[in-house]
Amino acid sequence: MRVYLLGAVTRTAPDTTTPTLPPGVRDRTTTVSRVITLAAVIAPLVGVASAMNLLWGVAFRPIDAIVLAGMYLVCGVGITVGYHRLFSHRSFKTGPTLKGIFAVLGSMTLQGPVTQWVTDHRRHHALSDREGDPHSPHLATGSLAPLRGLVHAHMGWLFVTKGISRDAGQGRDLYEDPVVRLVDRLYFVWVALSLGIPFVIGWLVGGVPLGIEVFVWGGLVRVFLFQHATFSVNSICHTFGRRDYASDDHSRNVALLAIPTLGEAWHNNHHAFPGSAIHGLGRRQIDVSGALITGLERLRLAWDVKRPTGERMERRAISHLD
Repeated sequence: MRVYLLGAVTRTAPDTTTPTLPPGVRDRTTTVSRVITLAAVIAPLVGVASAMNLLWGVAFRPIDAIVLAGMYLVCGVGITVGYHRLFSHRSFKTGPTLKGIFAVLGSMTLQGPVTQWVTDHRRHHALSDREGDPHSPHLATGSLAPLRGLVHAHMGWLFVTKGISRDAGQGRDLYEDPVVRLVDRLYFVWVALSLGIPFVIGWLVGGVPLGIEVFVWGGLVRVFLFQHATFSVNSICHTFGRRDYASDDHSRNVALLAIPTLGEAWHNNHHAFPGSAIHGLGRRQIDVSGALITGLERLRLAWDVKRPTGERMERRAISHLD
């Protein structure tokens, strides 16, 4: 088993030369975007604090756990299957109904509209761990650079570089898609639904007090947990873990994060084969999102599902290159 930790250097380390940056609309995130991001980050933190201080061991019931887990999974695949594998990398195709469902569910994670998320992610892949990458942990300088880089990759970038690539050059296919345009225009409706559904479920089961309780667990706490699962892919999975395949960046596989990220933590696999709809390429690599795509394929609801061939995997395997 080969493990690469922070600061390790391998012969597959990325090229750190400064490339020509792709076109962007702005040099920095707008003030409005910063305020919205701040609210989206702080509100779940308040929810977690209230849960720890007021509800834990007192008002955490089966309905809270069911709604939290259910909303986490259902909305989460909107990011992992929808925003990431379908819209960002076009690793499979599906019809307009499922496309719209995935776009709505992704919006319900409070991580931004489809076009913003996808164009940021495409810029990340174009410049992964090089100058211009919106959330690389490896570009910080000065004292405590590794720590500062981790903080930037995890959350700091949301206030500095989020949304700077939201233009037709990075996402022409999205801006020309009527389904994506409609879902984006109604983004704050999906945000309201994301937080309102838990309250309504609790209210129907046990009135307003239970509605507020389920809102905290299934709304705020759930958003907080999934946000940080996603953030960890940008920070932890570019710093710690295992590299099975050669790639021009510091991407790593982190098995402990595979389940909470629904398969996204097989990140070195993903950067080695970015067009693949399946990230868990090993026999024991659990990939919930990949399993869902495979299931949709068997039901003929997804098609043109991309997977790397065994020959390609063998060619890029680091053990083969050594």
